Amino acid sequence: MKYILSLVVSLTLAGAVNSATLDDVMARGNLECGISTGLVGFASPDANGEWEGFDVDYCRALAAALFGDSKAVNFTPVTTKQRFTALASGEFDILSRNTTWTFSRDTDLKQTFLGINYYDGQGFMVHADSGVSSATELDGASICIQTGTTTELNLADYFRVNGISYEPVPIETNAEAKEQFFAQACDAYTTDRSGLAATRASAPNPDDYVVLPEVISKEPLGPLVRHGDDQWADIGRWVLNALIVAEEKGITSANVREMASAPTNDPEINRLLGTEGEYASMVGLPNDWAVHAIEQVGNYSEIFERYIGVNTPVGLSRGVNALWTDGGLLYAPPFR
Repeated sequence: MKYILSLVVSLTLAGAVNSATLDDVMARGNLECGISTGLVGFASPDANGEWEGFDVDYCRALAAALFGDSKAVNFTPVTTKQRFTALASGEFDILSRNTTWTFSRDTDLKQTFLGINYYDGQGFMVHADSGVSSATELDGASICIQTGTTTELNLADYFRVNGISYEPVPIETNAEAKEQFFAQACDAYTTDRSGLAATRASAPNPDDYVVLPEVISKEPLGPLVRHGDDQWADIGRWVLNALIVAEEKGITSANVREMASAPTNDPEINRLLGTEGEYASMVGLPNDWAVHAIEQVGNYSEIFERYIGVNTPVGLSRGVNALWTDGGLLYAPPFR
């Protein structure tokens, strides 16, 4: 209750800002989050039916920042075809579902992307016994592809540029893709390479499938909200940034409470954790919002390694998703 009262006070200080979505979320008492219908490592139910994964934990971090409780969130599985309409119609407050940031989605569909939480690219997976070792060898192949995605256009462009043909096998969900591909109803499956890794990891015999080396597109993935509510977008954006900066600064779920107990010698850590300045009130959150998010969910690295890192069945290395200080692209604006 103390945490909620603190948030109400902060909202009053930020009263000049349009806060329609935040007001609705707080009045409801929980966050509504749209996620994938099922993608191992990113969003899938555990043995108890509880949703877990890389995209799921972003919403849990947002709920922790808002309510001081990472469990104050409901999840709505939504297909690629349904996701934008469902977000626009208000079925949920935020979409955290391996979605590519593009010009038309940002403008024509009037969605606001909050940042990039995973740098990806489209690829192909084939049956190991096919003998195919390159996408250029897929001339005439039948290819499973999810409808309502950027992969449809990328696929057409790639085959056109290389002067080869293909037979599309349209599917709507990753579950359907797995069923069709594993049953050899299509010769190849194309989607983001992270999705291919997740699909392969869920196979009874992962070694029966090979992800080809070609990366044919840029797929910057991230959470998004509806246009028109800047405060809500700011909150979602800076929760994501907080997880990234926390990794950069060595702030973890295990040490964040101690680091927040008193100001440190690093002003940016102090601003992030609310021990210095009035930054939280600028977005209408309590001073310790980032402490709750990091303590209950972890920093970016903790989330990554928990669900999709090299020691998980998905087995993804950080690669370009490493911090900029480690030669990667992951970079958050400063807390200043």
